[in-house]
Amino acid sequence: THAEVLVIDPLLPSSGLCLGQAIQAQKGPLPKPSLQARPSSLVPLGKPVTISCQGPPGADLYRLEELISRKYLDQAELSISAMEQRFVGRYRCSYQSGTSWSPPSNQLELVATGVFTKPSLSAQPSTAVAPGVDVTLRCQSQYSFDQFALYKEGDTGPFETPERWYQADFPITTVTAAHSGTYRCYSFSSRSPYLWSAPSDPLELVVTETSRNATILPKESDPPTGLAFQYYTKSNLVRICLGAVILVLLVGLLAEDWHSRKKPLTHQVRAGHRPLPPLPQTQKSHSCQDGGRPDDHN
Repeated sequence: THAEVLVIDPLLPSSGLCLGQAIQAQKGPLPKPSLQARPSSLVPLGKPVTISCQGPPGADLYRLEELISRKYLDQAELSISAMEQRFVGRYRCSYQSGTSWSPPSNQLELVATGVFTKPSLSAQPSTAVAPGVDVTLRCQSQYSFDQFALYKEGDTGPFETPERWYQADFPITTVTAAHSGTYRCYSFSSRSPYLWSAPSDPLELVVTETSRNATILPKESDPPTGLAFQYYTKSNLVRICLGAVILVLLVGLLAEDWHSRKKPLTHQVRAGHRPLPPLPQTQKSHSCQDGGRPDDHN
């Protein structure tokens, strides 16, 4: 290709410049269209779905292609009243403007769900965790599927599709509040990638955060204020009353113990100070001065 040079005569009106810019813009590449499935690209068997191709205004012709079967329709929409297995596959679209065709849209994978029995979904260590914790969501099937997909409600694409047999683990490291939500998983075979099982029962993952209503007691160096002061005062009153009750009980127990020990102690003291019995009196012996002898006493 060669570069086009636009020569502008200063005597011409400014509309000539606008016309030249418009002609140059038309010769540029056309923007690619977008392809969407409403209400979703995961369609339960028997449910309706509409595939719609959206391009810029003024497009002359739309072409909707199914890449696996290589069939196409020259129309912007495909309405399916009841989903069947024959409609699954990869779709893309493009449009024609004048003599030029736009680049193709991104591919859309239309999947039929409910073909097989639903798997089960569980969370380890729990469905309610604190921020920063690692969580593993496990999808299990009773059949030997080698493909599993995890979807979060509100997201357009799958969380992950690991290759496993019978079950698959979906680790979520360092969870945040953004990970909270409703999850479902599907199982399918790599030999039929667009025929999926029914979705598992919903699993609600809750990332708990510190409650804003929790009362934080002030530090000892900080004066309590507001509601915290009321809580601080009530708690101190409770502690004081409880301490007083315990003190009264201890005093009562000590008084009872002292009273019980007082009686036997009094008897022992009185017995210790009781007067001694009188000594027995003995007869006076006659001395030699009385003129008697001991042998003459009788």
